[in-house]
Amino acid sequence: MEIMLVLLVVAAVFVGRAFKIVPQQHAWVVERLGKYDRTLTPGLKIIIPFVDNVSYRHSLKEVPLDVPSQECITKDNTQLTVDGILYYQVTDPMRASYGSSNYVFAITQLAQTLLRSEIGRMELDKTFEERDQINSAVVSELDKAAVNWGVKVLRYEIKDLKPPAEILQSMQRQITAEREKRALIAASEGRRQEQINIATGERESAIARSEGQRQADINLAQGQASATMMVAEATAEALRKVASVVRTPGGEQAMQFMVAEKAVQAYSELARTNNSMIVPGNMTEVSGLIASAMALTRQPTLPTGSNTPTQAG
Repeated sequence: MEIMLVLLVVAAVFVGRAFKIVPQQHAWVVERLGKYDRTLTPGLKIIIPFVDNVSYRHSLKEVPLDVPSQECITKDNTQLTVDGILYYQVTDPMRASYGSSNYVFAITQLAQTLLRSEIGRMELDKTFEERDQINSAVVSELDKAAVNWGVKVLRYEIKDLKPPAEILQSMQRQITAEREKRALIAASEGRRQEQINIATGERESAIARSEGQRQADINLAQGQASATMMVAEATAEALRKVASVVRTPGGEQAMQFMVAEKAVQAYSELARTNNSMIVPGNMTEVSGLIASAMALTRQPTLPTGSNTPTQAG
């Protein structure tokens, strides 16, 4: 009975050591009698108890690794405090087990060394502008070295980059001065544009005023010309009607009376203007004036453009 119990215990231990369940995204390295034998993939696996031994267990997931902060010197001899974060993944469990005694420590130290080297090639201002370039250079060099460790370096990111306090204050003053310079330039450009706009407005206003005055002068001239034409036409029409009336019976006597009346009115106006009474020295002057006016009214009207003289009766 005791023997059976011992056999059952030995069988249970044997079964427990023979069957292994490997989780998803994991890889176990098996050694047989102290020598690498095979790598177990996820699932139920069987090994030989007491002969095979699971020596290393690796996670195949992407792992973030915090790289401690360190002091770096730039090309222009400025000291910076830099830290970052590294992402890696085990791609070859066998190399990860035997390529390095501690690949995590090796990756961390190499990342710091490469970072110091990259920053040492740049001036201070470039380190802030070329972060992507620094990250890419570190990843490229790390990935070459990590191949022997069975590790793939996926990316590296600088978390923080701190210059000394004095440099920060100097940079802040520089930024403030640059912003003030831009503000002054913007203000001067605004004033310049304002002056341009004012000059342009005044020029356009002067042009508009001159165009308006020119049009007003044209309109006035046209109006005066039209008025003169209308007065001339009206005068001509009046003279034609007077001439027509004179030719009618009794028209000549009416004309003589009107001319005499106008002559008397003219003498009267002249006398009032000079504050003295003016009387013609010879009254025959008035009758002569009337006779001349009537003679003009009796003359026949020549056709326009005719050169034929009127034959006396």
